[in-house]
Amino acid sequence: MANDLNLPFELAAAADAFPMEGLGRLGEHLPMAWIEEALASTGTASIRKRRLPAEQVVWLVIALALYRRTSMSEVLESLDLVLPNGDDSALSRGAITMARQRLGASALGTLFDRTAKAWCSQDSARHAWKGFSLWAMDGTTFRTPDSPENRSTFGAQGYASGKVSSYPQVRAVTLIALPTRLIADAAFGEYEKNEMRYAQELIERIPDQSLTVFDKGFFSASLLLGLTLVGEQRHFLIPAKANAKWEVLSGSSDDALVQMRVSPQARAKHPDFPAFWTLRAVRAVLPDGSEKILLTSLIDQRRFRTAEVAACYQRRWEIETSYRELKQTMLGGPLTLRTQDPQGIIQEIWGALIAYNLVRLEMAKAAVEAKAQPTDLSFIRALHLIQHELMFASFTEAYGNIPGKLNRLREQLKEALKEVRRVRQCPRHVKSRPAKYPVRFVFKILK
Repeated sequence: MANDLNLPFELAAAADAFPMEGLGRLGEHLPMAWIEEALASTGTASIRKRRLPAEQVVWLVIALALYRRTSMSEVLESLDLVLPNGDDSALSRGAITMARQRLGASALGTLFDRTAKAWCSQDSARHAWKGFSLWAMDGTTFRTPDSPENRSTFGAQGYASGKVSSYPQVRAVTLIALPTRLIADAAFGEYEKNEMRYAQELIERIPDQSLTVFDKGFFSASLLLGLTLVGEQRHFLIPAKANAKWEVLSGSSDDALVQMRVSPQARAKHPDFPAFWTLRAVRAVLPDGSEKILLTSLIDQRRFRTAEVAACYQRRWEIETSYRELKQTMLGGPLTLRTQDPQGIIQEIWGALIAYNLVRLEMAKAAVEAKAQPTDLSFIRALHLIQHELMFASFTEAYGNIPGKLNRLREQLKEALKEVRRVRQCPRHVKSRPAKYPVRFVFKILK
């Protein structure tokens, strides 16, 4: 079967993908069976015969993220998502909104979990680092439309002056696969909930034989020991805080084994934690010339050399690039998300994460054929190619030849390789801003 995780997706039969002209390409990665399972598990499958059943609404939510500046009605019409009837009348905006409300948010969350696990496991051996899979974890926020309901559900940022942010915000923490930038897991919700609490939800689901890179804000014995003491060979890499204290056991100032005391607070929460834990402190020189002390559970200095550990940390910034691609490039950097109510906002975020992964997955497949790394391709160019192809296919091509269409798309994606920027020849200079009204400025001087 095409939805068997043991079979490559390129061999998936066209009948197992969603039967739709425009989204058929991406439907190769998201079989109809997965959508049906998500709908059945959450009790949101359509029982009545509708022009816009739940299966189509799932694709609508995903497509709305790919076409952020296009209205729901235009996306439905352009991608031909509505089932035909006798008079081919258009669906009203109210009917579309009700269809999304019937679907809810849980089905999209379930579908994200299923797809993320399957997609991140593909080609994992190809991208392994010394037998480990590489991950990064960090947090971000999404602004929502301002309403009493959204403020009570998500909350907003408060300032020391007593003022509160103009818009409610959703706090999110994600786990991404560094080699492909696929989002492997996500937890989000109210803004007042600390990032550490969202990270704790994700820690339990990090796979074995892995190395996860964190920002220093996640330094916590509860979090990091919870990662290493559970599972098999689950390691971390994180910058040391300025006030961190340890005792050097062996090694040099550039690479040493150190011992740190586990805080009483952490041991009170986790009585099984040891009183001390042994870490490795590595001095890393960053590209800008600054230095950082990195703490890691990779204590085997022969297998994991100093320069290799430092290079892994430098890749942590790729998760910041992923947030920029998701929020600025794909979603267009809007002031707020497009949905008005809390359940719709959660649904929209899950749909955006799935859409982002679909683009990244196509880039990963194209990179294999181009004999390049997935991060060597331009996300902007790849997104534009996929957007144009989906719209073009819905108007001009008949459904059926999914492998052929995907091959053509991937041939185009190979041309999306990033150009290597030349090294800066001149130092940076801050120049004065030109006068906006030079004539008036001259008149004032003369006067």
